[in-house]
Formats: sequence, structure tokens, C-alpha cells
Amino acid sequence: MLPRSLHLRTDSLAFRLVAGAALWSSVVLLAGGIILSSLFRNTVERSFDARLEVLLGSLIATTEVNDQHQIVRSRDLNETRFDFAYSGWYWQIAPLAQRLALRSRSLFDQSIDLAEGKDSRRDVSGARYFDATGPENQSLRVVERRVMLPGYDVPVSFAVAGDKAEMEADIQSFNSTVFMAMVGLGAGILIALLIQVRFGLRPLEGVRRALAQIRSGKATRLDGQFPSEIEPLADEINSLLESNREVLERARMHVGNLAHALKTPLSVLTNEARAHPDGFGEQAVKLAANMREQIDHHLARARMAASANVFGAHTPVAPTLARLARTLERIYAERGISIAVECPEDLGFRGEAQDLEEMAGNLLDNACKWAAGRVELKARPLAAPRKGRAVFMVTVEDDGPGVPEEKRKTALRRGGRLDETKPGSGLGLSIVTEIAELYGGELHLADAALGGLRAELVLPAASE
Repeated sequence: MLPRSLHLRTDSLAFRLVAGAALWSSVVLLAGGIILSSLFRNTVERSFDARLEVLLGSLIATTEVNDQHQIVRSRDLNETRFDFAYSGWYWQIAPLAQRLALRSRSLFDQSIDLAEGKDSRRDVSGARYFDATGPENQSLRVVERRVMLPGYDVPVSFAVAGDKAEMEADIQSFNSTVFMAMVGLGAGILIALLIQVRFGLRPLEGVRRALAQIRSGKATRLDGQFPSEIEPLADEINSLLESNREVLERARMHVGNLAHALKTPLSVLTNEARAHPDGFGEQAVKLAANMREQIDHHLARARMAASANVFGAHTPVAPTLARLARTLERIYAERGISIAVECPEDLGFRGEAQDLEEMAGNLLDNACKWAAGRVELKARPLAAPRKGRAVFMVTVEDDGPGVPEEKRKTALRRGGRLDETKPGSGLGLSIVTEIAELYGGELHLADAALGGLRAELVLPAASE
């Protein structure tokens, strides 16, 4: 559950929220880490300087001038590292403008160059703090103070130096700890952000599922418990669906009224033309019949175009096909045509029932006209979606003579009749093609395993 929830698409709203929060958190954590490191460095440096100041005070306190006007030490400092050569801890005493008077054993034959302290600072007591290079290129921190000793006529420079490596090691250890802590804290914040965003956007997943139910025809409204921020969206979607249904019903009503308004004058015109059995009357009857056919076709196409795009349309396929098979078996009972039907019970068509009946009925009627005795009607869902939608296929096969491949395109054209001895207007397959295309489907003709023609009709399925 967690790995899947942590997966984000770069173009998603969740990614934008997490990326923005993660970027801001990274900036804050980085700034916090830098500030902590800087504060710790300042603290360690001041502590180191204070330690050197204490040693310098002890050094001054244990230094005096003897009767021969020589600078001497009354006792050693309580720090053993001053006794080991090049240990990194040194002290030296030098009267100004004179050669070095005293130095720690650790300096051996070297001295601290006090002239290096260009970037030095002084405190209120007059002590000067600066960095210098010691023996063996050691990086030293030096504190120096000039003092007038009783009985001595020139100021004396007292200097104590300590190796900064110890201080830098402490700072490096602290920085490593801070870095690991910030990385851990950042990872924790990122995971918390992912969980928070996923939890906060979970109601949108409910909206998506509800819309999928509507699109597949399993629901007509957006129902469910939604947060207060999403409720207005759900209400607007439901209002839009209701308005869409009302527009569709009004369109159907107007189509019906138009059909009635046109067919009645055509019927009168046809009757009047038949009353005059001359050439003009016959021509008028043919033209009126052609006009009626065109009106029926285009009004039906307008009705299908409206119903093909309506949300929530859902038709069970199995009972529709079974009902068509029973009807056509009775119609062609004299020829002994048997129709075998095979269809899953849970298969649904995302469209109007009358459109499915017209498409499957035309295919089945065409197969019965040409079949010698057997027709197979099958429907099955297809595993691969078409244009991002689930689809299913209806196949109709017969054991008739079939249709040569070069003539199949003619059979699909409007009015394309291959045999004038068979009843019909040649509109069946073209009507099926037109309705299927309105639903985003398609119709293909192929050779049947029974020996005749195989019609393959692909339509959108009513499923999530």
C-alpha cells in the first residue's frame, strides 16, 4: 500500500504539492544546518580561545624577573603537552625588540611568528587572538599579550598557542552529526508530506471512481460523502448531468415532432400522386418515398448521435442478443434457420438498447438471409482497450456463400446491394457502420469458419 501511494506522476497535483513543500523544507533545513554549524563553530572557537587565555594567565602569573634582571619561571604550567616536541601546544616569552627569552620544550628550536597575526582581534584586556603556522606546518590558534613585568624596563610578549586540529575535529564531527540529522529529518518530512498529500487528495480518487461509474453506465449521479471543498464540485457535476439528460430528452421530442410534421404531408402527397396514375404521379410517388427514407435516416442518425454521447447509458448485452435470436428464428422458421447465441451474462454495452438492437439485428438479419441453415452469434470482451476505453466484440457468422473480399467494401456502402433477388434496401450494413462509428466502434467483414461471412462489430463496454 505504501510503495504504491508513494508513487507520483510528474504532471500530477500531488507531485506539485509534494515537490513545492519538499523544496521549501530543503531550503529551511539547509539554512538551519548552516546556522547550527556556524553557531557551534563560534562557540568552539570562543571556548578554545578562553582555554588559551587561562593558560596565558597562568604563564604570566608564573613568570618573574630575578636579581640579574633575567626573566625566569617560578614553576611549570599544569599541561604536559608543553613538554613534548612539536605536540601542537606551545608558549613563548620574548621582550620586545630583543631575542626570545623563554619557550616551551614543545617548541624545541622553533618559535611562533607573531607577525602573522594580521587578521587578529583584541579583547578588552588587550589580548590579541590570531591564527599562525607552527612547526611542521601545524595550524595554530595563538593568544598574545604584552605585559610590563616589575623590574624590567621593556614590555614582554607572552604567547600561548594551541593546535586547531582538535577544534576542527570537533567541528567536523558536529557537522557530520548535523548533516545526518538533517537528512533523516528531511526524509521523515518528505514521507510525512507524501502521506499527508495522499490522504488529503484521497476524496478526489472517490470522485474519479464515481465518474467512471457514470461513464460506464453503472450510475447516473455522482453520489458519495465528499469533503466540504469538493461538495460544490459534485453538485455542479450532478447539475450538469441532469441538464444533459434534459437536453437529450428535448432533442428526442423535437426529433419526433419533426418526423411527424414531415411524414404527414408526405403521406398526403403520396396519396394524391397515386390518384393520378400518369408519369408525373409515378415520379412523385418515387420522390416522396425517397424523401421519407432520407428523413428516417437522418432523423435516426441525429437521435443516435445524441444518445451515443449521453452519460450513464448502459445496456445488458446477453438478454438483448437472446431476444433478437428468438425473434429472427421465428421469422425464418420456414427455412429452418438455427441461431446459436454465446455471451457472458455480465457483459454490458455503454449505449442505448435500441441502438444495440438495430446494429445486432441488422447483422443477424443479413446473416439469416444468406445462411443455409446455421448462424452463430457471439459476444466477448476484448482484453486490449481501444482509445483508452474497454470494448467488446459481437461476431455474427453464417454458413452461406459468403462475400468475396473485393466486394466487401461495396456491401458496407450505403445502398450497396450485392444481390437484387434478396429482400432489403441495401442500408443494413451501412447503418450498422454509422451507428458503430458514432459510439467510437467499428465493423469489419471477414471469412467465417462456417464457410460464409463473418461480421465483427467492436463496441464500447460498460465497465470500469
